[in-house]
Amino acid sequence: MLDHGAAPPAEDTTVPTAPTFSGLSALTRRKPVEDLVAEGGQGEGGSLRRSLSMWQLTMISIGATLGTGIFVVLGEAVPEAGPAVTLAFVFAGLTALFSALSYAELAGTIPVAGSSYSYAYATMGELVAWVCGWCLMLEYGVSVAAVAVGWGDYLNELLDGTIGVTLPETLSAPPGDGGVFNLPALIVVVLAMLFLLGGARESARANTIMVGVKIAALVLFCAVGFMGFKSGNYSDFMPLGIGSVGAAGAILFFSYIGFDAASTAGEEAKDPKRDLPRAIMLSLVIVTALYVLVAAVAVGAWDWKKFAGSEASLAAIMNDVTGQSFWGTLLAAGAVISIASVVLTVLYGQTRILFAMSRDGLVPKVFGKVDARTGTPRVNTLIVSLLCGVLAAVVPLGELVNATSIGTLFAFALVNIAVVVLRYTRKDMERSFKVPFGPVFPVLGFLCCGYSMYSLDLITWAYFGAWMAAGLVFYFLYGMRRSRLATAPALAEAPAEK
Repeated sequence: MLDHGAAPPAEDTTVPTAPTFSGLSALTRRKPVEDLVAEGGQGEGGSLRRSLSMWQLTMISIGATLGTGIFVVLGEAVPEAGPAVTLAFVFAGLTALFSALSYAELAGTIPVAGSSYSYAYATMGELVAWVCGWCLMLEYGVSVAAVAVGWGDYLNELLDGTIGVTLPETLSAPPGDGGVFNLPALIVVVLAMLFLLGGARESARANTIMVGVKIAALVLFCAVGFMGFKSGNYSDFMPLGIGSVGAAGAILFFSYIGFDAASTAGEEAKDPKRDLPRAIMLSLVIVTALYVLVAAVAVGAWDWKKFAGSEASLAAIMNDVTGQSFWGTLLAAGAVISIASVVLTVLYGQTRILFAMSRDGLVPKVFGKVDARTGTPRVNTLIVSLLCGVLAAVVPLGELVNATSIGTLFAFALVNIAVVVLRYTRKDMERSFKVPFGPVFPVLGFLCCGYSMYSLDLITWAYFGAWMAAGLVFYFLYGMRRSRLATAPALAEAPAEK
């Protein structure tokens, strides 16, 4: 019986502390797939809206992929491989294909905004997920800056061909490339930011129009460039040896970055399980076909040695073939619109990945706040856009391209592993798409990514090492302690679960 005369027990005034994890368990805690899917679209203060169709998802993927790689980076890859650059595009495309198959399976199984970050969280644990997310920041955030740098070159071509004026080099090139501040690069990022702030559906509509323009521009180039085709330009097909194909392929892999952008729209797609795998595969097929065709025509129309130092080579080829500046100016106009769509869609992907990481507690909550009126992470978009814009204005294109490629390759390698892990740990899960031939293709994708990373030079590895070191410091000082799986351990899946 209770003693009603006794004094009540003293109230416990100690502040509860978050459960702590130590050692391997903290680093390998996994987030169940069911929780990832159930939280889809939920953010601080509001939710993302499901408004994107399969066609719009495909256009997002093409919009993020088809652009700087063919309009700008071609000028850097041809001097590396000569006419064999067409093989380099095929090699880079195969590397992307194996990874695209893995992305398609996981996107249909785990249709969330975090893309490969979320896939890694469900299969390999928090530390690997963080590393993958940190690589995605390099892939998307730095890619936005790299693409924006290339946009300024074609803008100058357009201005020169229409009104006969160009921006002074001090305001159209970053330090190290003869300039002081790349103003056009900052402008295109800000324009993309304004579209994104209006909402995902509105941004997708604008992107669809821009993708149509860029495909028309490339088809026009092929038609005009073929008139100047010289078979002699292919007489020495591999002047720099077979190893040059792998080196150029590693550079050109930057051209395929973006096909995974559709996977970042998993929480805004109308039917993600069905549409995401289709959008990813369809976009990669279209992009690869266009890349190989344009590269073959470009090298056939121009001696490969002339590409060195040319970041607007396609417009220059059209001018040479026709003897008129009109066609080059027309292509430059298409390139200005095309590259702007890449900035738009890749910036979109970066904000959605940070949105997912914020929801998991690994980055500050401000990135997970959703505006109730527009259904977009507005503050997230503003912060990311300004950071990317400043980066684009002050860093040279070459360093950005290589740094982006290695971060992407690392993330893609992890996705290929994640497919195999999920196949064996969650055989019961419904999959709307499955990579054919079991683990063979994911293993090939992993090996191709590894080879491409190996082909990159030491300075690129040094940049990557510094980036990863900074990411690990941030994780151990911030993310590991604030992770939702640390503060609510019931959400964590036991690492040994099968």
